[in-house]
Amino acid sequence: MTYPFSAVVGMDDLKLALILNAVSPRVGGVLVRGEKGTAKSTIVRALAELLPSVEVVPGCRFACDPVAPYKECPDGPHDGGSETRRARLVELPVGASEDRLAGSLDLEKALAHGVAAFEPGLLAAAHRGVLYVDEVNLLHDHLVDLLLDAAALGTCYVEREGVSVRHAARFLLAGTMNPEEGELRPQLLDRFGLTVEVRASRDPGERAEVIRRRMAYERDPDAFAADWDSRESDLATRIAEARKRVESVRLPDAALKQIATVCAGFEVDGMRADLVTAHAAVAHAAWAGRDKVTTRDVREAARLALPHRRRRDPFDAPGLDENKLDELLNQLPDDPEDPDDTNPPDDDPSGGDELNQDGLENPDGPENPDGPGHQDGLGNQDQLPQNKSAQGQADQRPSGQNQPDLGPDSNDAEPNSSQTGEGQAAESFQVPGAPYKARLFSVPGVGGGAPGRRSRGRSARGRTVGSRTPKAKVTQVHLMATLRAAALRGWRQGAVVRTDLREAIREGREGNLVLFVVDASGSMGARKRMGEVKAAVLSLLLDAYQRRDKIGMITFRGTSAELILPPTSSVEAGAARMRLLKTGGRTPIAAGLIKAAEVLRIERLRDPARRPLVVVVTDGRATSGDADRATTLLKDTACVVVDCESGPVRLGLAAKLAFRLDAPVVGLSDVAHVMKAA
Repeated sequence: MTYPFSAVVGMDDLKLALILNAVSPRVGGVLVRGEKGTAKSTIVRALAELLPSVEVVPGCRFACDPVAPYKECPDGPHDGGSETRRARLVELPVGASEDRLAGSLDLEKALAHGVAAFEPGLLAAAHRGVLYVDEVNLLHDHLVDLLLDAAALGTCYVEREGVSVRHAARFLLAGTMNPEEGELRPQLLDRFGLTVEVRASRDPGERAEVIRRRMAYERDPDAFAADWDSRESDLATRIAEARKRVESVRLPDAALKQIATVCAGFEVDGMRADLVTAHAAVAHAAWAGRDKVTTRDVREAARLALPHRRRRDPFDAPGLDENKLDELLNQLPDDPEDPDDTNPPDDDPSGGDELNQDGLENPDGPENPDGPGHQDGLGNQDQLPQNKSAQGQADQRPSGQNQPDLGPDSNDAEPNSSQTGEGQAAESFQVPGAPYKARLFSVPGVGGGAPGRRSRGRSARGRTVGSRTPKAKVTQVHLMATLRAAALRGWRQGAVVRTDLREAIREGREGNLVLFVVDASGSMGARKRMGEVKAAVLSLLLDAYQRRDKIGMITFRGTSAELILPPTSSVEAGAARMRLLKTGGRTPIAAGLIKAAEVLRIERLRDPARRPLVVVVTDGRATSGDADRATTLLKDTACVVVDCESGPVRLGLAAKLAFRLDAPVVGLSDVAHVMKAA
């Protein structure tokens, strides 16, 4: 038994965003961002129970509408007839493959018998229903691209070795994510129509109501659902009526100008924000029972459509200044045909008192000023010679197999900064200036980790570099190798047989685990130097974000090392830790390297395919521990040493450390990517 939608405490904005998408799929879906345990999954699953039933063609695997079937439906042409069923809720797991999402062709039948046997995927199953993606930020980027393309076009295209299949794929797209586990790329964020931030209530009375309702549901789900059945029925009826009304809602020129003014005023990129806001405003008017869009509808639509489109870089948090929104809306006069239309008060998140009725909230329950949620309890680069300035130590480094590939840029200039002695008191500094474009550091060899943009790796979407005999079902056929095998066999029976099939080996780019080991000792604590170090690390963090890496961060000072950021995909978390980094004390390099080896050992158990890259940021002045022995723990790991030493007299200690790690050493100023002249 699904937990009732109307029984979820608070979360008015999320309820409204989901309802607007249910009223008009043209809104483009909703992305729910929030901390764990805030009923994100519960409320999305509950929405599917409120959607109207759909009429489908009997036997059609693609849920075609009998009134207007899709012309190119693979199961067509349809002979008529209809049957009624509930709208489906389809869940896309994080580990799904492209074939599972879009569907697949039986390539063996296609090659051996000339039959295009197509097996529908999850996009076909979700047509005219809900497609729910939990932890969408952990989904591979190419799957998110495919998913959002289908949602925008309403059509799924499947291309396999010259065979083309397409089918309708219109669905309500709902994605949930915890920002602590990593962000979506801005390009993908923009493809979601609306976004909502949710968090657990801090009001004791409201939290008590959450517990009360959840425990009642767990004791007897059927009885609990029966108590809310009338509100659920009223809400489902209202959604169905709004769906019928939405096509007749008028969008006057005054509202269009308000939408354009708001989007331009918030400096959002492109025109998708304007279109989404317009569709959401129309849906809001239909939901409110109006026949035309008003300022109130524009305001509510903008509040949900613009926050995630205002990010300028991955370090920016999404958000919207509602005071500025009101100022922009007030720049233009209201529709002269509707002079009484005014902006709703700030404490009316669903667009008016009349929108808070019909089961959206228990009228006897606690008020919800903040909109928090019910807790469901569910939980190819050139090798660069290293820095020559460190008293010639770089020339002594052997050419080992674990040395990472470095970008082709070189800059021998050293930063002009001062140093401080050991034992400096701990102090925190802010980063001067914005992060810059960092050079590429990559792991040598060819890996098999998650798709990314850093090191060479086996990939299902890269260039073809060879072929092999398949061990399981073939999804990537190497056509020429297959035909060659069939020809060598003698073409008996005049067709390709199973043993002739050859699988393509593709090579692309993979993402890595970039583990930063940062010296925070007193010798690094000079204000200018530490500022440059933080700017360099932030730049490398931004580069890791763009290359789809996981990141982790270790700092060492005094007598120990600390893992201040466990491996994660959240570059925002790494930036926050780096900005608050404190310095002072001795330089226990050995402790930092030992901690790095320990972290990598654990991560190899969790994700053995993801290869690590350790970036050691230090001036090399070890004053505690046995650094020589600690380096042996990382002998099989690709490392880079960023030399932070500066000044007229240099000891070259970082270069000596790099020699022991069998790693290249790069000056702090060499971290920046330098464009070479043509």
